[in-house]
Amino acid sequence: MANMGHTSLDQIKALQKNPANIRNLCILAHVDHGKTTLADCLVASNGIISSRLAGKLRYLDSREDEQIRGITMKSSAISLHYAAGEKDYLINLIDSPGHVDFSSEVSTAVRLCDGAIIVVDAVEGVCPQTQAVLRQAWLENIRPVLVINKIDRLIVELKFTSQEAYTHLQKILEQVNAVTGSLFTSRVLEERAEKDKDQEEVEPAESLGSEQVYDWSAGLEDSDDSQLYFSPDQGNVVFASAIDGWGFSIQQFAHIYSQKMGIRGDVLQKTLWGDFYLNAKAKKIMKGAQAKGKKPLFVQLVLDNIWSLYDAVVTRRDKEKVEKMMVSLGVKVMARDSRHSDPKVLLSAICGQWLPVSQAVLSMVCEKLPSPLDMPSERIEKLMSVGARRFDSLPAQTQELKSAFMQCSSDDAAPVIVFVSKMFTVDAKSLPQNKQRPLTQEEMAQRRELARQRHAVRLATNQQADSEEGNAHSENTTPATTPPEDQSLGSEAVSSQMEVLSLKAKPEDEGKETFVAFARVYSGVVRRGQRVFVLGPKYNPAEGLRMLPEGSSSRADGLPPIPHLSCCTLGTLYLLMGRELEDLDEVPPGNVLGIGGLEECVLKSATLSTSPALPPFIPLNFEATPIVRVAIEPKHPSEMPKLVRGMRLLNQADPCAEVLIQETGEHVLVTAGEVHLQRCLDDLRERFAKIEISASKPIIPFRETIVRPPKVDMVNEDLGRQHKMAVIHQLKEVDSLHLDPSGLVTLSTSNRHATVGVRAIPLPEEVPLLLEGSADLIRTLEQAGQAQREGRSPDMSPRTLEALLGLKSRLEGLLHGRKWRNAVDRIWAFGPRRHGPNILLNSVEGYQRPSVWHCLEQDKGDEAEAIRDFDNSVVSGFQLATLAGPMCEEPLMGVCFSLERWEVNPPAQRTQPQDSYEASASNSESAGETPGQQEGPSQARRVGDTARAAGAVSGVNREDGGAVDCYGPFSGQLIAVMKEACRRAFQAKPQRLMAAMYTCEVMATAEVLGRVYGVLGKREGRVLQEEMKEGTDMFIIKAVLPVAESFGFADEIRKRTSGLASPQLVFSHWEVIGSDPFWVPTTEEEYLHFGEKADSANQALKYMNAVRRRKGLYVEEKIVEHGEKQRTLGKNK
Repeated sequence: MANMGHTSLDQIKALQKNPANIRNLCILAHVDHGKTTLADCLVASNGIISSRLAGKLRYLDSREDEQIRGITMKSSAISLHYAAGEKDYLINLIDSPGHVDFSSEVSTAVRLCDGAIIVVDAVEGVCPQTQAVLRQAWLENIRPVLVINKIDRLIVELKFTSQEAYTHLQKILEQVNAVTGSLFTSRVLEERAEKDKDQEEVEPAESLGSEQVYDWSAGLEDSDDSQLYFSPDQGNVVFASAIDGWGFSIQQFAHIYSQKMGIRGDVLQKTLWGDFYLNAKAKKIMKGAQAKGKKPLFVQLVLDNIWSLYDAVVTRRDKEKVEKMMVSLGVKVMARDSRHSDPKVLLSAICGQWLPVSQAVLSMVCEKLPSPLDMPSERIEKLMSVGARRFDSLPAQTQELKSAFMQCSSDDAAPVIVFVSKMFTVDAKSLPQNKQRPLTQEEMAQRRELARQRHAVRLATNQQADSEEGNAHSENTTPATTPPEDQSLGSEAVSSQMEVLSLKAKPEDEGKETFVAFARVYSGVVRRGQRVFVLGPKYNPAEGLRMLPEGSSSRADGLPPIPHLSCCTLGTLYLLMGRELEDLDEVPPGNVLGIGGLEECVLKSATLSTSPALPPFIPLNFEATPIVRVAIEPKHPSEMPKLVRGMRLLNQADPCAEVLIQETGEHVLVTAGEVHLQRCLDDLRERFAKIEISASKPIIPFRETIVRPPKVDMVNEDLGRQHKMAVIHQLKEVDSLHLDPSGLVTLSTSNRHATVGVRAIPLPEEVPLLLEGSADLIRTLEQAGQAQREGRSPDMSPRTLEALLGLKSRLEGLLHGRKWRNAVDRIWAFGPRRHGPNILLNSVEGYQRPSVWHCLEQDKGDEAEAIRDFDNSVVSGFQLATLAGPMCEEPLMGVCFSLERWEVNPPAQRTQPQDSYEASASNSESAGETPGQQEGPSQARRVGDTARAAGAVSGVNREDGGAVDCYGPFSGQLIAVMKEACRRAFQAKPQRLMAAMYTCEVMATAEVLGRVYGVLGKREGRVLQEEMKEGTDMFIIKAVLPVAESFGFADEIRKRTSGLASPQLVFSHWEVIGSDPFWVPTTEEEYLHFGEKADSANQALKYMNAVRRRKGLYVEEKIVEHGEKQRTLGKNK
């Protein structure tokens, strides 16, 4: 193993040029499964840290809070050198966090790698986050290898025999393979379904005649899954205990025993894991160990040796036996290790020489993981197929770039392709150009000489000054008397001194954080100062190639402005070495690197290239959604600009955190969970804003909805019709508002010009879920509709069109029944923000407006369908109503507003001149609008006509004083009345709050199970399932918990269970809170049961009032009740 100190930077530069021997990999696992300890062992193998400190130092956890908490919070990279026989490999290793709050960091690491080491704890087995990281690796199409870590716990803690441990390890391997198997199966079935769909389109006639029998397993049998599963005999599994410094793969033992026993190595490799045993008499390896009650080979030849070593060193401390073992293993240990009071020191000294974990893991990585040259073509196509575009629909020049990825070419002609997965901050002092480097021997001698000469110059000057005292020009003449070379040396010394001073001053002046981009080169050589294109996430290469001059490159100046494409110059290039950075001049393809000077062009992630034909890479897959919001303000208001700058930097430095300024002017920080929030606040205080800040209590998001009227009251008695009405309609009727018994709310503007009738209907449960999941599709649909209204052709790929038609048919399937007849075709808009989970339906008689799906219809024959004037005002009113509901100004969810009446009662006025009306109608026609038709003399005119007529009257008869409502104010009035009508219609139905819910997974031992249930019960949690993990005394509890009750939950569980249980919280869904926040007892039974005041705790009311109080809205509550009890009446007799 080559030792690597500071000198081997040149060696690493040489290794970077051979992409066949580069391995880019990340370490993925559940929290506390030993990723950073394993990384320490690998780093120690290069001599960067001492092997004694491996596991204790946690070298890649460079932040102070990471060291205090004992968990990794950000992914960090290091380059290692590994020599296997004749070959030298460069291993770019990225350590990633395991805590669910930082799963966004895992996504950024996985994108830059070709392979991953999955670490699994031998005791805990597959945990929720293990499944999540396996899924992330799968989605990015990178090959995993497995390390089963902490095997020492099976010996020391669980006291397993070697046979029990073997069975337990088999189960863990099965669990991991079950996860990968399920991912594989789902993908194969998806591909099969797509293929069948394509075939049906090609040959629909043939399939009609014969009956079709669908065989789901057919696709699975054909597809190759040999490389998919983890199996020790394939060489992609290592058994290890990173803290004790040992690890092995089956090959190592096969190699050892093939020499001792004379059995071929390849035979041993196939039989060491599995149901094989050694027949001592026949000296043969035979099958069926379990059936014959024999010891499997793995137990006999491998585990028994490790168990006896632990028994001698740790359990019995038998010195003689230990010495015998050391002789037989050929291991020599230093005297201080053998005399050490802690037996683990001796153990790791022996194991570190016998079975070094770094050797096992690195050799597996080099053999089993692909190099940048072996990148699978599906992965390249997937990376380049952004949005709904398919790879084969991209321009030809773009498709040619696939070969640049595959070849990983470093020619000058090869296009440079770089992906930046995140921006991270580095203290300016620790940048290589600002660091004081150690001096060499020659430099020290040179400095000594300089100092001596400077001293001689000073002495000569002093003597001269003494001898010529009294002479006014003595100071000017002294330099002339010094020898010329001394003079030049003196000035050189002064200038070098100045240089040192300026170097020292610079970091102090800046004292700021410098951004470095965490990136990987996929093609071409990246050089310092190179100009490249920055491709925004919405950049379309077809448009870029059309607008740019033929053959233009990023080096050219004066390029035309192209949407979502900009140019930038690469700053300093860095080699990432954990806590250190090293300067590089150029980086060949296939390497991971840091790039300085991109903070102005890149926000969080970006694709950089010298070719405009490259599409931006697909966005990163983030597992955790940011849900925890806090409002932040500085302690001293004068420091507000510093806070704003600090939050901007934090937003750039954290891939998952979001920074918003709300309508109220509050600065809000949105994070993935409590630990993430704490880290962001610490960063703001200490690194980015460097001021004292105060954070509000977490802002809990709620949603407002309506439900169907209840059939029973609070004491489960059947409700009569009158009572039902009383429960629903708690609305105060005002002069301009009319409430129909069926729930239709009719509202007029204050000047009686416009009247709208709106009814609120609860949507079936599945519909809002579908709409939330399809938000991007609905946004695309809205943009296409907008384009069509403006007379442009909507630009949609066939795939998007297909997805939108699929969404429409699924909606039709969910909205069935008499009251939803033709509802999908009458959808006017979605809201809030035009893509939310609420619907506006057009039920106005005689108004046939095109629905939102209009742009999907290929034939444009029905263009004549008119859109009324003020149509937009109605939609705006609906958007405002759904954005802030009447209960506590939170967005609505799962509500359908049906507009059933929309008319204008013309104000009393003189009959208007016919010609002016016609003129206005023809003007509007020429402006591309269709004039309204009158519905008859007695009926109210449609909105467009009246408004237009009003405009004509105001224009022509101004001198008669007949001016009525003009366009602007009327539009505003209509928005207001529509919003108010929606709110009143909402209040006319039983209202409910919806709470955000976490799914909570807790692993706990049997003795603390009751306490876990206690904490969950106290915080309104609901247990979904509880199962025991096979082979352990651990239980896995799955529960749901409201986000509102989750703060301090993890700490409380740890305290109550003495640290034996730790929860994982992930945002899951929205759930209706069962209780009505406005409930008051109405029936006799309820009065008897709850009392007259009914002041028992109402959870929904508590949440609602908390939100209203935070927003400064009116809260109806009694402060003091029965005031006379406040004083003692006895004294006042």
